[in-house]
Amino acid sequence: MVKIRLARGGAKKRPYYRIVVADSHKKRDGRFIERIGFYNPMVQENRFGIDSERAKHWLSVGAQPTDRVRKLMEKAEIL
Repeated sequence: MVKIRLARGGAKKRPYYRIVVADSHKKRDGRFIERIGFYNPMVQENRFGIDSERAKHWLSVGAQPTDRVRKLMEKAEIL
């Protein structure tokens, strides 16, 4: 199954996440199919960005977003 999920990056106690499309059997920060956005919870402005066209494409072919990514997509008015 293909998931749209967060992959963690950044330093210790300074998380930065990439929104990626990945196989659900791969590791959280491991191999992914495509990077479609970012999420930075440590800043107030410009917290996240997502490529809406690519997200819609992956949703149309059956990719399932995780709970947090679903909330971010709702904020970006993709869902």
